[in-house]
Amino acid sequence: MKFLKFLLFIFLIYSCEKDLISFESGVINSENAINFSTNQLEFSVKNNSENLNPVQSNGLPSYLLGSYNHPQFGAINSSFVGQLVPADYNHNFGDNAVIDSVIMRIPIYSRGVETSEDGDITYEIDSVYGEAPIKISVYRNNFFLRTFDPYSEFGISQKYFTDGSLSSSEFLNPSQLEGDLLFEMNDFVPSAEQINLTEIDTSTGEPYVSQKLSPSIRFKLNNPGDNFWETNFIENEENQVLGSENKFKDFFRGIYIKAEQNGSEGSMMLLNLASSNSRITIHYSSDNSVIVDDNVDLIETNQHEYVLNFSGNLVNIIENEQLFNFSENDEELGNENIYLSGGQGVISKLDLFSGVMENENGEEVNEFEYFKDFFVDGETNRAKRIINEAFIEFFVNSSFTNEDEPDRIYIYNYENNTPLIDYYLDQSISSTTINAKINHLEPLKRDSTSNGEGISYKIRITEHLNNIILRDSSNAKLGLAVISDIAAIQNQLIQNESGPTKSIVTGSLLSPKGTILHGNLSNSVDKRPKIKIYYTEPDIE
Repeated sequence: MKFLKFLLFIFLIYSCEKDLISFESGVINSENAINFSTNQLEFSVKNNSENLNPVQSNGLPSYLLGSYNHPQFGAINSSFVGQLVPADYNHNFGDNAVIDSVIMRIPIYSRGVETSEDGDITYEIDSVYGEAPIKISVYRNNFFLRTFDPYSEFGISQKYFTDGSLSSSEFLNPSQLEGDLLFEMNDFVPSAEQINLTEIDTSTGEPYVSQKLSPSIRFKLNNPGDNFWETNFIENEENQVLGSENKFKDFFRGIYIKAEQNGSEGSMMLLNLASSNSRITIHYSSDNSVIVDDNVDLIETNQHEYVLNFSGNLVNIIENEQLFNFSENDEELGNENIYLSGGQGVISKLDLFSGVMENENGEEVNEFEYFKDFFVDGETNRAKRIINEAFIEFFVNSSFTNEDEPDRIYIYNYENNTPLIDYYLDQSISSTTINAKINHLEPLKRDSTSNGEGISYKIRITEHLNNIILRDSSNAKLGLAVISDIAAIQNQLIQNESGPTKSIVTGSLLSPKGTILHGNLSNSVDKRPKIKIYYTEPDIE
């Protein structure tokens, strides 16, 4: 795309000696410009923050679990409820089946960075926040997670929201979510360590490592009343409830993993429920008949597995402590700070070209009108000047404690919930999607001389401004949000919004981080957000 734009630029330069080139041209700079000069122009940005209403939290690519305490935005608790289905229906458990153990495993995101001679892998974990203990409880869920919304048109899927609601008037029942207690741990901390499973060598009687697993949450589930798993599964072997997906989901309605604080800090992780290793495995032994040569049945006791995979409705229940009240925001003038936090957190609205400035005739005019008149001839719709680069730099307000700041923030069209054109045109790549799009959305610049404290974020909006002028696009309000994975821009609906339907990107919902930035009324005038435009104009003699 960039190469084609450059070719267009060359063509226009040579074909239009008197007419100026369009904004779709390539970048001009001091090294290649002939009879052109480069300059800089600044415009204002007005900001207003707002707390999010409940956000749709089913159908996500990943799910948050844990309890995390942000120094400015308070606690965020994220629990999970989800359905399961068996790997095979009408399963034959064999004779005299006995449950040995029931194991739940869900991988957390990680990558191997080193492998030893023995095949042991050193892992580095992604998307884990904090390292303090939390309380984890696993329950049988007794609330039926229906697939379709009975109050909408036929075939419309049921939506579930972060506050545990299905709508503004219907909620998941906590007493039903917390059915039989299957596991409880008061001091769980996510670990990057490889998980080694051991077995006993029958010939030597010595233990050995039989499996090496990537970092995961891996719990041995209890057997309430000493017969929970036997009663629900083995004794129902011939029952229709184990014979089809619909009947099974109504019979065994899934599990609820509840996370709670255990202390003041806590930890949170992103669960990879899309992994084929996310499952509950019932390990059991049973007798099986084997026919020998003389037609005599030989009874053997063998070990088997009955696997339940996460499938269907998977829902995050997220509770953000809301310590800031934005009802007194000054919508007209803007505000001193920009507040951003993930989860069901805080976003900020941005109004570009929100002020007034003096035109060539000494008249005060709207900044947006000045911007359009400055760069394009309204009568001929020809460019008068060429935008080489345009960006907004957002400075971290260091007067607040901003520990564990988000590496990335995300800008989008607030009115139609879509990324800017600069997002799509940015082809910068990385070994991980989390670090992509770094030309449009630069990662947080940190202070190398301190403890890595954040300094600023730079967001390029060059093509967005070109789009406004060339295609007569409206100067829409923009949104600013925290984001975990820059590739996760699927929209999640926001509940109970007045006016047009609003949404937020998945990557914002799945981050517990937050930051406070200087706003347009900051006392530090030099750190207020500004649209900075570097442009080229012809030197006409």
